[in-house]
Amino acid sequence: MPTCRRKRVLLTEPLPSLLQALKSDPNKHVYYLPKTGEIFDTYETYAARMSFYRLKQFQCEVTGKSGLDYFQALESEQLEARTMHSRFPEQLKPAILKAVQWQVMGRLDHLVEAVYERYKDRYFRDERIYVDIQGDKFVARVVEVFLPRLNVKVNGESAEADPVASTSSLPHSNNQSPPHQIHGDLKISAKEVNAADDPVKYLYKVQILEEEKPEGRDKHTASTKEARAKYNGSITEVRCNVMSRDRLAFSKSILRRFIRDCVDRDAAVASPWTVKPPVAVRYGVDSIMPEATRQGVEDIKKGEIQKRKKVWEDKEGPTKKQKKLSAAREEKALALEKEREAEKLAKAEAQRQAAEKKKKKPIRYPTEDLDVMLSEKERKNGMKVRRPVPSRSALPFNDRKGSFESFLMTWNFLIVYGQPLHLSTFTLDEFEHAIRHTLVEPSCQLIAEVHSSLIYNLRTVAFQRHSAVGSLMSASEDDEDVDDLGVSVKELTTAMADVGNNWERTPLRHGEGREGWEESLVGCIKDHATLSNFPTLRQVLTRLLFAPEPSSEHSVSSPTSRVSSPVPSQHQPSSPKQCYPMLPSEDKVAILAFMCNVAVSSKSVHAHMEACEEELTSRRKEKIELNRTRKALIEAREALLGENKESESAANGADDDTPMNDLSELSDVSASENGSEQGTSAKKGTDLRRKAQSQAHAKQREAARAKAASIKQAMAEHRRLDEEVNKLERRLEGIEREFRQLLGSVRVKPLGKDRFYNRIWWFDGMGAASLLGSGGIVQYGTGRLFVQGPSALDQEILDRREEGDVRARRLEEEGEDGMLDVGEWAVYTDLEEVDELTAWLNPKGNRELALRNTLTKWWPHIVPGIRKRLADLNNIAKLPEARRSTRVKQGGATDIARAPYMTWTNRKAVSMA
Repeated sequence: MPTCRRKRVLLTEPLPSLLQALKSDPNKHVYYLPKTGEIFDTYETYAARMSFYRLKQFQCEVTGKSGLDYFQALESEQLEARTMHSRFPEQLKPAILKAVQWQVMGRLDHLVEAVYERYKDRYFRDERIYVDIQGDKFVARVVEVFLPRLNVKVNGESAEADPVASTSSLPHSNNQSPPHQIHGDLKISAKEVNAADDPVKYLYKVQILEEEKPEGRDKHTASTKEARAKYNGSITEVRCNVMSRDRLAFSKSILRRFIRDCVDRDAAVASPWTVKPPVAVRYGVDSIMPEATRQGVEDIKKGEIQKRKKVWEDKEGPTKKQKKLSAAREEKALALEKEREAEKLAKAEAQRQAAEKKKKKPIRYPTEDLDVMLSEKERKNGMKVRRPVPSRSALPFNDRKGSFESFLMTWNFLIVYGQPLHLSTFTLDEFEHAIRHTLVEPSCQLIAEVHSSLIYNLRTVAFQRHSAVGSLMSASEDDEDVDDLGVSVKELTTAMADVGNNWERTPLRHGEGREGWEESLVGCIKDHATLSNFPTLRQVLTRLLFAPEPSSEHSVSSPTSRVSSPVPSQHQPSSPKQCYPMLPSEDKVAILAFMCNVAVSSKSVHAHMEACEEELTSRRKEKIELNRTRKALIEAREALLGENKESESAANGADDDTPMNDLSELSDVSASENGSEQGTSAKKGTDLRRKAQSQAHAKQREAARAKAASIKQAMAEHRRLDEEVNKLERRLEGIEREFRQLLGSVRVKPLGKDRFYNRIWWFDGMGAASLLGSGGIVQYGTGRLFVQGPSALDQEILDRREEGDVRARRLEEEGEDGMLDVGEWAVYTDLEEVDELTAWLNPKGNRELALRNTLTKWWPHIVPGIRKRLADLNNIAKLPEARRSTRVKQGGATDIARAPYMTWTNRKAVSMA
């Protein structure tokens, strides 16, 4: 069985609920893993187990190969087991298994050593062996085994003579006992066994087999072939000293693999090795322990327990149950006791000193966040003590538990998989206002496009016709048919019969405003939904197909009053087109969440995820190459700067040390000349001086021009390298944004966790959404930071801390209003709150350091997104709200038509029939 961290991987047993369901609900849907035979109740447990099996941390127990996943390790073990069993001599298997059955040995190596020594010189009938005849090895088969008592003479020669090729046979009795009578009892020492049943005295009749022709060049010469050919098919009598087995068939390593594959042992003290039941049945090994063997095993077990008990008692000191010691032994025991006490005191002192040193040892940061405490100095320096309180009321649809989570999940799914769904991006605020839209005219194009795209996607997912009707009828049979909103199940199923029957073939054309998508939505729900995967199915279908009758007091009910006021007692059939805008927002969110959950399994979404995985791989490779090139360019730029500095210093030194010896020498010569030649010498000196000065000036001008050209070229090269580095850095920034988009399509992760395991989420720039638009314009999806309370596992970690410690810290640093329960959500919408949150994070903690670094990395995109959202909200603050009564005047409808969510258009829509 594959091992993980040197421990065998145990398969998961079925839950008691599944075993009970086998009797009560045989048709219950479960998740089955064929390769291991495991059964799981939920997809989460199945996926978690499959993810564990796919980790590259398993080891093949037979070959020792590591770095494999579970299935690779299992396949390797099965392959090695098949190879080993095919090579291992079949005649040895029952004998060895009978020998190791019920043996008590501590280690497998000792058992293998005993079995190998017992059987290396003992051979059995029909076994394939090698025989050494006159220096040549031949492949042979054991035809017959003769017991030592019959080995008197062989054809008139001594049995001790060297074997030769012969066709003769020895007389033997038909009633002779089987060979190797006591070889199987490993409790008897090898010396006693060989004395009573010496394997050297056995005589074996073997038949030389014709050798297979080797491929390629034959190593034997023609004469050797003729000499060997005469032995083919002949029969000879030999002893074990000239016989051997193939090392690939029988060796200590092969024997170890065979025994380990066929036997097992309990973990208790002195437990015997037992042959696995299927193997024992196949090779005729007795699986019932004889009484004598059982008694022997019990005696060994008791002896081992007593030995360990004695060692423990000797280690711990004398007890009352021990016999009274003699005077000398008592003195010795007292001395030993004093020594032990001294050792204990010394050990305690050493532990105390080590604890003191450990206390004095400074803490290395970053460390566990909950171990970081603000010092008084940090408090005085203005370190933020309390985290800003996130808002729960600013979350849309947060009145009912679970509605906001479904709403956020739906929006994220539609944005992330906008490409396979053929949907343009839209903000979370636009999506919220679209769901709150309650007017039949003008209709909301965003809602129509979202539902139509999901309907087209769900056409490719397998469904069961009229599954919703069957589920509702089954529920009505099991429970009392209580009217829901005044409509019985029979009336509801009757109304559903004629709506949306051809939804998978009905065209919802973009040019026609997706006309008829409401009826197709009902048909889609009819074929995909059941009460198990859509708990509010009956309530939603009732409100989609039945409208409340107007009462005498109120001519038309507003959607808000419909939710909060008592449910009307009378309902009349209506069309889904008229009823959908009047649905409560929670029902609209529930419909979209259900459709998104089903669409996850579609082929287009899976293909998009696989394409994103491939793109991530290519982007990682590109990032590595760009970083390598950027590093080389930076090194070249630094080297160029160093050369320029050296050349400048050298040039400055050369200018300072320019000699002027010519002029001084000329002046000396002119001063020493005779007076009669003074005029002529002065004239010559003047000419020489001018000539020397002109030559020096020319050299200086040439050096200056060369230096200027060199500096100009170096500056140009430096600018070019700077531009290349800047270009690579801009591309690396683009790759980081692409990473975020592609990773968002595969898995969504929070930015990080704070000290209390609260998760910080930022959903912008993932999937089909981009952080920058055309021309570098900032774009946002949510324009805010979300905070989610700790998970159940993280809460357990917090609970394991000292009681009251975490609670007191949370009250001080989060406040009563800022403490979030497990999985609870809140939001930061203002930039000041986000700044305060960043200032509150302590970089001395592991989690908060990572979170702060991530926030710093994306800060240039987070801040502009928040600002742009607030600016957009201020710009549309004067527009009327989307939630209105159906008695809105025409002018009000015109104002709503100018709202951003009403002006949204789907630029990715395709013409679908």
